[in-house]
This record gives sequence, structure tokens and C-alpha cells, in this order.
Amino acid sequence: MSGIRLTEETSLILYEYPFNERIRTYLRLEHLFLRLAELASRDNALDHHYALTTLFEIMDVGARADLKSDVLKDLDKQKHILDGYRGNPAIAETVLDDVITQLSACFQGVNALTGKVGQSLTENDWLMSIRSRVGIPGGTCAFDLPAYYAWQHKPPDQRRTDLQRWTASIEPVAASIYILLKLLRDSGVPQKMMAVAGQFQQNLPQGKAFQLLRMTLLPSLAVVPEISGNRLMVSIRLMRQGDDDRLHPSTEDNAFELVLCSSINPA
Repeated sequence: MSGIRLTEETSLILYEYPFNERIRTYLRLEHLFLRLAELASRDNALDHHYALTTLFEIMDVGARADLKSDVLKDLDKQKHILDGYRGNPAIAETVLDDVITQLSACFQGVNALTGKVGQSLTENDWLMSIRSRVGIPGGTCAFDLPAYYAWQHKPPDQRRTDLQRWTASIEPVAASIYILLKLLRDSGVPQKMMAVAGQFQQNLPQGKAFQLLRMTLLPSLAVVPEISGNRLMVSIRLMRQGDDDRLHPSTEDNAFELVLCSSINPA
């Protein structure tokens, strides 16, 4: 089970499950981009330390050889699909134009990047010296990296300016993944479902390439879903954490909302 994320809503918990490796990578990067933005906005030096470690994680994920190509292909594909809706009276033309403009801008931004995502940062010896130490327990102590220790004592605004400068090269990818995932999420139609005795299975309609499952649960149910799926079916087993801190199968009937996302919806 992977690709699970929590919404910012207070009343529901949203779990997401990707059906392919490309969407799995997009969700991981989105998770890291959101964490980076949150940490970088704060003042504490420790938050900025973890902002940097998050940036290094993004570089690790972005090192995948075909990531940039996948993003460009998806942006171009979505733009062409939306172009086909021009003149449709059921589509708001201004909204359509705005989304197409965003897709075009993202395409240009990603296409202008040299090499893999974050590759330009590898030329910064100071950053790479930190990156080589963060994987070592306690490896960024003052006696190991005195220059980094001194940077952590700079004013918060100055550290933030540095972080913004270092993250500028990955911003086109962050914007692209945000809009691609938004279009994908907006394509699904919510359905009310019931996990009978904690179990749910559903055959998937043929002829549709589903890419993402979204499932919302009430926190008060105190259950955790274990999700698995492929192009033919999806299976969900609800679990409950016991006093031994292990997950045990739930045997109760629980309602939830299910959304299957396969393509964009321009409405």
C-alpha cells in the first residue's frame, strides 16, 4: 500500500492510490513539494535544515531518467485534449483558455530545464557537501560542516532567500505536476460505497485506463484502508489499530466515498 496522502480538510481523511508508476512518482513529488514549501516558509533554522533535506529527496526522485519526458508528454497530451473542446457550448471558454495557457507555460518551463530535475544543483559544491552528509546519522553536526552551521545562524529572511534561489530550478516541475494531478483528480465522479464486514471489491469498467483511486473516510471510524488494484479490479480491506500497535482486520460495515480518475474533465 502506498501513495496515501491526507487532505487539509478537517472533517474527512482522503487516501489516494496510484494505478501506475508514473502517477506514483507524481504523488511522491507533490508530497515533497508541499513539504518543502511549508518548511521553507518558517523561520526556524531546523525547519530550513529539513527543507534542504526535502530538496535532496526531490533531486533523488527527479533523477529518474524519463521523468522530464513523462511530464512534457502529459502536458502536451492534456493541452491537445482540451484544444478539442473549443467551441463546445457546454464548456466555459474563459476557463478552458486559462487552463490551456497554464499548460503551455508549464511545458515551456520544463522544456527549458537542462538535464534531469534538479541537475543544476549538483554543480553547487556547498549544497552537495551537505547532501553527502545528511544520510549519515548526526552527519551534519557543527564540527562536520562548520560552514553549514554558520548558515543556520543567518537571519531567517536570508536563509529563505537562499532556499528560493536553490529551488527556482524545480519550480516548473512542481507547477506542472500540480496542474496534471488537479486535472486528473477533477475527472472522477464521487460514489458512495460500503465496505461490508470491512471488505470491498469492485470490477473496473473495461475500456478506461484508470490512473488514480481516491477514497474518503470519516476519522471517527478509526479505520485504515489497505488498497490494491490493477486494470481489472480494485480491492480495499479496512484495518483497525489494536492495543499492540498492529493493524487488525475490521469486521464492521463502514461507509466511504470512492472516486476513480482516468482522464481530464474540462467542465
